Amino acid sequence: MKILVLGDIVGRPGRNFLSQYLQTFIEQKDISLCIAN
Repeated sequence: MKILVLGDIVGRPGRNFLSQYLQTFIEQKDISLCIAN
C-alpha cells in the first residue's frame, strides 16, 4: 500500500497545481491513499 501525505498547500497557485497534476501523479505511482491538508 502506498500512501501520499501532502501538507501546507497554500493559496491558489498550490491548489491549481494539485488540481492539474495530482490525479496523474497518483495514477503513475499507483498510490492507494492520498491525504492533503
